[in-house]
Amino acid sequence: MKSTVTSENNADQKGPLSGVKVLDLSRVLAGPLCGALLGDLGAEVTKVEMPGAGDDSRHFAPHINGESSYFMMLNRGKRGITLNLKSDEGRDLLHRLVRDTDILIENYRPGVTARLGIDYDTLAAVNPRLVYVSISGFGQTGPLAHRPAYDHIIQAMGGIMSLTGWPGTGPTRVGESIGDVVAGMYGSYGALAALRQRDVIGHGQHVDVAMFDSVLSLLVVSLSQFTADGTEPERIGNRHPVSAPMDSFPARDGQVVLAVANDALFARLCKETGMPELLDDPRFATDAQRARHHAELRVLIENWTRGLTVDEAVNRLEAAGVPAGPIWSLKEALDSDHARQRQLLGTARHPVAGEVAVMRQPVRFSGAQPAAPAPAPVLGQHTDEVLAAALGLSPDEIAGLRARGAI
Repeated sequence: MKSTVTSENNADQKGPLSGVKVLDLSRVLAGPLCGALLGDLGAEVTKVEMPGAGDDSRHFAPHINGESSYFMMLNRGKRGITLNLKSDEGRDLLHRLVRDTDILIENYRPGVTARLGIDYDTLAAVNPRLVYVSISGFGQTGPLAHRPAYDHIIQAMGGIMSLTGWPGTGPTRVGESIGDVVAGMYGSYGALAALRQRDVIGHGQHVDVAMFDSVLSLLVVSLSQFTADGTEPERIGNRHPVSAPMDSFPARDGQVVLAVANDALFARLCKETGMPELLDDPRFATDAQRARHHAELRVLIENWTRGLTVDEAVNRLEAAGVPAGPIWSLKEALDSDHARQRQLLGTARHPVAGEVAVMRQPVRFSGAQPAAPAPAPVLGQHTDEVLAAALGLSPDEIAGLRARGAI
């Protein structure tokens, strides 16, 4: 699963966000991912953690030489400092760092930053050009804003769990922390939009990203059905709610997925499967009719796929111009020649864990090569370096701050 791109390649490559400075005060997943995505694009991201403890996710298993694989994946490429934001000196240091910061990311529960004196209004007074990104479960306003949130809760309340699974299974969680992930992505999207607007209006703003809102916004097909006529979407397994045949079908050694979304593709499918008579069957005359009679159509297609291996079915359908594919495991996807050529997974040399895998952001730019993967920091790794370079503090001043528990 090793990529050909390592932290030694393209060391001098500058990304689209080169020169943008980010302070990442967030923890666990959504906020750290937001920061990592900005760092992947060339921003200089400084991770701010509490002395002694750090981000909660540092304790998440599995560990490599004592370093959390989870933490390292989500905090790739960042510098790491420690600041005690509950102390006056720690907050003062943050305020001073904010003066030369473009984007700040936080995912405290609404109200906490105000109590700490690091809320948007306070920091905007220090740096009016600051883009301040808040990521929370339910947003900064609304009757649920005060609630803590985890991905399970957001999936349950955001509609996606009710749509996932088979008719008889009950609501099912998507097999990844999609609520956190999409909020982190929207956080980076919002940060960049606000950064662009700052160039026009001259000042930054507060960007409010809610996991709840983010998950709801993903339900495009279901929302199009519900908002049209009030029909409540149901769980339908791997089948598509609008088009057919678009589902998974059993083969001799696994399952093959078909995606037939129009009449032309259906005609190709009928020819390849040896069932041209289906084209004259009124039950399958249109996409809407095929969706209505999906159960009968499924039986006919299964009779064909069951006689083939997955590879045989996929190869024949691909040759016929019918979209089809196997169902890959994570290992199979990462081990594929396509993932290798796209260099989706890289490696970086961590000072404690050694060589570790690093997921690289997937967007490609014609004007910039993908940045070399860089490791996550150990707790407080760059504190002295950052305070000296950014604030001009002497070694004695830094030692005093550490002795007083400010860093």
